[in-house]
Amino acid sequence: MRHLSPARRIRPGRRPRVRTELLGLVLLTSAALAAPQSEAAGRPESAPPATTTSASPAATGATGATTVSAVTAVTVEEQRLDRAVPQEILRRGGFDGQAPALVRALGATRSAAQAERVVARHGARLWQRAVDRAQGRGPAHGDLSRDDDRPLYWARLAMSRELREWQPRFALSDAARSRLLGTLERTSRGQDSMVFPGHAGRDVKRIVVTGFDPFTLDRDIRISNPSGATALALDGTVIRTADGPARIEAAVFPVRWGDFADGTVERALRGPLSRADLFTTVSQGRVGRIDVERFNGAWRGGFGDNENVSETGLVPVTDPASQPQWTTTSLPYREIVAADTGRFPVYDNTSVTEVPAGGTAPVVRPDGPTAGSQARAGGGGDYLSNEIAYRATLLRDRLGRDIPGGHVHTPVLQFGAGNTDPATGTVTDPEFVRNRLDIIAQLREIITVAAEASD
Repeated sequence: MRHLSPARRIRPGRRPRVRTELLGLVLLTSAALAAPQSEAAGRPESAPPATTTSASPAATGATGATTVSAVTAVTVEEQRLDRAVPQEILRRGGFDGQAPALVRALGATRSAAQAERVVARHGARLWQRAVDRAQGRGPAHGDLSRDDDRPLYWARLAMSRELREWQPRFALSDAARSRLLGTLERTSRGQDSMVFPGHAGRDVKRIVVTGFDPFTLDRDIRISNPSGATALALDGTVIRTADGPARIEAAVFPVRWGDFADGTVERALRGPLSRADLFTTVSQGRVGRIDVERFNGAWRGGFGDNENVSETGLVPVTDPASQPQWTTTSLPYREIVAADTGRFPVYDNTSVTEVPAGGTAPVVRPDGPTAGSQARAGGGGDYLSNEIAYRATLLRDRLGRDIPGGHVHTPVLQFGAGNTDPATGTVTDPEFVRNRLDIIAQLREIITVAAEASD
């Protein structure tokens, strides 16, 4: 039975919410890997192709037309908020008050500059609250397990939707509203707080870790992403290695092609990578295993993102004339694979898909790319997990940093037996929580091994 959202009363000062039709189930043909719910796979099993652009609705009234711009239009991601599961996750995670608090604070602003400060403050508070909750500081404010990354995701979307619909007492251009949305994105993802304390000195290693939002939500809106949960669990922590302490700074990235094309990875990571001793981008991968991805390819495979937008073609970067088809991990993969880090087996994945030099058809190469080939999928597939790995390692090379860095794919986070059907299942269960906690713990151990092996 489909859940129907209750009618919403329009509050004074707010534009009536305009919705597009939700796009259908986003499940495209399977690419190089076979894991459903997997960024590594690049796509779950078959379904119709995603749209090439996000919906931008316009509202027209009987007595006049009101155009809703691309900035103020509610996005596909934000539309999912009205379903029962996101509201339950917000309530049970204790994050249902974040968006209303932002609205109240915005109501007292008198200029775009004041609004910018309010949004930055509330975005940073949201991130810190999620980190504190994940790391056991302060009250949980709900009965979802502390390691759950989903309250952060849905609270951010609730806040961004309020920002789009907000009607201030002063003139606010689309450009100014877009800047506010960008500020919310950066601050609520930890992207602008990856700062290593200046007093730490070189005796403390500096490690950068990134994760992702949940994705494939039209297939199962309950989905969590263990890479995002790992980022929350590790941000600002100090791990003890055989060679001394190492501090981790972490952030989470969106599952949206457009943000990557706009340079969000490079903007967020340029500063941290210029000072880091090690980095690893992390995403959800294959069922029952962890992979250290040896090669990353400069190709977008077309699977729909969280806006149901599809992109196919060469990964867009600055200075495309010097863009390589492949980048390579510099993580100590041999030591990582050999170490006893947890219950999931860890693999050095060298398989890629390429168009060989002089050829026209894609070929799977189990041992990595051949000379002169064109990329069609890295070890991590052809989705945004491969792309963040490609962008981060390319940034490493362009910055001239000779440091360990690369991509690690976690196992798919699975619900417990009897709770696999999104139509009838619950938002959490003991096995689901145990799986996520085990993944987080094993990623912490892998990072520790990498730090110890990198002297």
